[in-house]
Parts: sequence; structure tokens; C-alpha cells
Amino acid sequence: MSKKLTDTITFRHGAQVNNRIVQPPMLTNSGKNDGYVTEDTLNYYSARSQSAGMVIVEYSYVSFAGGPSRSWADDREQLGFYNDSYIEGMTKIAQTLKKDGNKAILQLAHSGRESNWRAQQGEKVYAPSSFDFGFLDYEVEELTEADIFAVIDDFVQAAKRAVACGFDGIEIHGANHYLLQQFFSKWSNRRQDKWGGNLENRMRFIVTLVERVFQSLEETAPKDFIVGYRISPEEIHGETVGYDYKEAKQLVAYLTENFEFDYIHLSLPAYNSKPAGEEKTYAELFDDVIAEDTKKIIVGNVMSEADAEDALQYTDLIAVGRATLIDPQFGQKIVEGRSEEIIHEISPEQVKVSQLTPGLINLFSDPNMYPFLPGRESIYHLHEGESLDKSVLKDGTGSEYNLDHLNKN
Repeated sequence: MSKKLTDTITFRHGAQVNNRIVQPPMLTNSGKNDGYVTEDTLNYYSARSQSAGMVIVEYSYVSFAGGPSRSWADDREQLGFYNDSYIEGMTKIAQTLKKDGNKAILQLAHSGRESNWRAQQGEKVYAPSSFDFGFLDYEVEELTEADIFAVIDDFVQAAKRAVACGFDGIEIHGANHYLLQQFFSKWSNRRQDKWGGNLENRMRFIVTLVERVFQSLEETAPKDFIVGYRISPEEIHGETVGYDYKEAKQLVAYLTENFEFDYIHLSLPAYNSKPAGEEKTYAELFDDVIAEDTKKIIVGNVMSEADAEDALQYTDLIAVGRATLIDPQFGQKIVEGRSEEIIHEISPEQVKVSQLTPGLINLFSDPNMYPFLPGRESIYHLHEGESLDKSVLKDGTGSEYNLDHLNKN
């Protein structure tokens, strides 16, 4: 039977999603005063309660030192979630997303060395290893073993809070150069203890964290609570290799064989992208290691219904990012057979309809922003302040930052 975007999907623990469309986690730059939910945050997510069968809320830092990262203004921050004071705001997000019967997932993250806002505040920034990264203008401190277990506990406590807030699930963020990926990368993880070195040791932080999170959810979460893991399938920048897709496959194989993940989310530049020299796409290459009961989500440059339908040949669910920024009823229009009504270009009018936050408006009205929204020329006049310096979009290894957490979807 051929797959359709409108199919109902049942995850391994019984949770059902109304269609195969997912809105991936995308930074809204709407938090304030250390990442608290604002009216701008709630308006944005309220507008997207019909964007997809499942909406994954932007990466939220689980430790004080785990964020904010990539903030462009002190009143446009990444969301925080490192203590109980965030529960009220996050509960409102969960409620507003679920009001039309779709699923709300919260992505949990620690930015590690990318917690640049803490550095600007004079606070310490941590990573698996401390060395001159070349692209950071602040020092990074190596995590001690006590620090490592503290971060793991922060993920556990954040997972419990997500349950208390009424989210239908969580996604553990192991992609996009943040802390979990930093531990997995032999370029950024240069430790000589049990948390670094060979592949098994570089997996240890992730495996230990996942084990503790699953143990805590067995006691606190509903049976059908959804748990996913997001991974960048490679970290290769020219001659600098953190890991290749073969090592990533070994990690995914271990995670899905030993833990009951509902899904694995591959963070890709394009849904049909391939490793250098390979005939198969990343999505196809991971098929033989993702456990049978675990669904696969892929993301990357899906801008239309036709793109989404084409992507289904590679996956169970397809994540649609920038297209849902433009038209927050992208999924609903497909489900109702009104795909010809989908808006494909941003405009001053659509900025209002889609409830883009001031932070997102400022980003996407910047001529230097990449990836961009089609129709961006029409909103250039909305940009405030200086344009992004393209040099800040480099990760120090000669490659542009993977901005999946923003919009590269």
C-alpha cells in the first residue's frame, strides 16, 4: 500500500498522529529574561496548532549553562526549561498546540560550547573538551565527571517537567553541533577518560543520558508518551571529520536496539541528500539500523506538498519547516484537500497571518539570512539594526552552521 501524507500514524506505544506531516523544532527567538515564554511565543505556536499532525517545540535548554545560544538580541532569546519556574509558560504552549487534536513534542537540549549568551553575561561555558576552537571569542571549560552527571540529571528533570506540562512527548537533541553531538564527535571530544576516545566511549554520555531519561519516564509518563532522538548523520567539514554516517549508524543501531524510541529524526540539509560518493540517500542508508518498531522522520528543504509526497519514499514522517513558517496551516490544508490554497511566499500580510515573532521577522527580513524564505524581498523593509555578518554563520571548520534549529527545513 502506498503511503499518503494524510495517513494516521501509530507509534510503538500507542500514540496516534493524524497525518505524516511534522513541524520540526525551530528557534522562535521569542523568549525573555532567561528564556521565559512570552505572548509572542504563544501567538506563534497558537497559529501552528494545525501546521502538522505533530509539532516539535524549539530546542529548550535544560541547564543554566546550556543556553541561550544563537541569540541576536537580549529580548529575543532561546527558550529555557531548567527549573520549575518555566512550567507555567511551557504548559500554555502545550495546551495551545493540542487544541485542534494534534501532538505537541518538546525538544530538550544543552548547547554546550554554543551557549554564547552565557559567555556574554560573564558566565562559564562548558564542552566535552577545552581547547581553542578558533571560531569562538570566549573560553570554554571542560566538563568534569560531576558536571556530566549533573547535566544528565538536568535532562531527566526536564523530561519530567515536560510530562507535567502536558506535552505528548519529548525529543532529545543530539544534532546540530550541540552538546550531545559534541560528545559524539572525535573532533570536539578530545577527552582521555571513559567519556572520550574510541566510539564506545564517545557514545557513553548519550547512552547514559538516554538510559536515565527512559528510566524516569517509566515512572512518571503516560504509557503512550512519545520519545524521539534527533541526530545529524555526519559531521564532516572538508578535511575535518567529527564522525561519518557509518559511526552515526552504529549509534542509532545501539539506541533503537536497547531503548524503545518512538522515532529517530535525521537532521538533513535536504531530504534526498547523500553522503559523498554514495548512491543511496542518508535516509535510505539508515533503514537497516533503525529498529522495526521505531519510526523515521527526515527533514530538509521540503517546501511544498509535492516535495513532501516525494520525500515519503524515504521515510515514515516528513518534517516541514520553512513552509510552515510561511503558511501555518500547511498540514491542515493538505488534510482537507486544499493544498492549492497553501501560501508559498512570505509577504508583509503573511507575516501577520503566520504570527512570526519579532525575532523571526528580523532574521528573515535580513538580506544575508540563509536559508531564506521565498518572497523575502517584500519584507526587507521590516529589518531592524545591522545585517548578519556572514562570518558568524561559520563554525570554524570552514563550513556554514547547520541552522536546522532555526529554519533549514
